[in-house]
This record gives sequence, structure tokens and C-alpha cells, in this order.
Amino acid sequence: MVKDSEFVEYIVKSLVDNPNDVKIDRKVDEMGVLITVDVGKDDMGKIIGRQGATAKAIRTLLRVVGMKNNARVNLKINEPAEMLGSQSGEGRSRLDDVDAVMDGIKNI
Repeated sequence: MVKDSEFVEYIVKSLVDNPNDVKIDRKVDEMGVLITVDVGKDDMGKIIGRQGATAKAIRTLLRVVGMKNNARVNLKINEPAEMLGSQSGEGRSRLDDVDAVMDGIKNI
């Protein structure tokens, strides 16, 4: 693993109750580095934080790590599969999720 993903892994595993459930994936493309984090459903709130404050802080720190290495580093937090049915609405399709994300992007 590279320093940026090791950094994210250290922070995330320090925050959660079940560090063994944490999975970090790193992909590099023309847009930069994408670090994807998977955690258990019980730890999701700890990673996101109140009103997204913890996730925002992790992303800010990652930006600093990226600047130090002349790279653009982004963080994606995947929603656990067991949460998709309960919190995202039982009857929603994947298209509804995509539409919601696109609406959020348009409002930025």
C-alpha cells in the first residue's frame, strides 16, 4: 500500500469499533487517486460523523497528503450492503440512488 491509503487505514481503524471489518481499496486514473473505504454498518456513523464532519476532516487531511505528493486524492465511503435495504428505502432501485446523487451534484 502507498502512504495515502496507509494513512486512511490508520485513521479509519482508529475510529471504528470493528477494525477487522475495514477494507481499503486504492485506484489511480487520469483524475488522480481514489481511495474507497468499506466499514461495517455499526461503524458507519463513526466514519461519517455528525453532519459529515468526520468524513470532511479525513478528506481535508487526505488533500494535504496528496499535495505533499503532488497528487489529487479523493475519498469514497461505501455504504454497507446490509444498510441498503433498511435505511435507503426498501423499494428504491439503484436508479433512484443514482438520481439522488446527480441531484446532489447539480446543487453544489
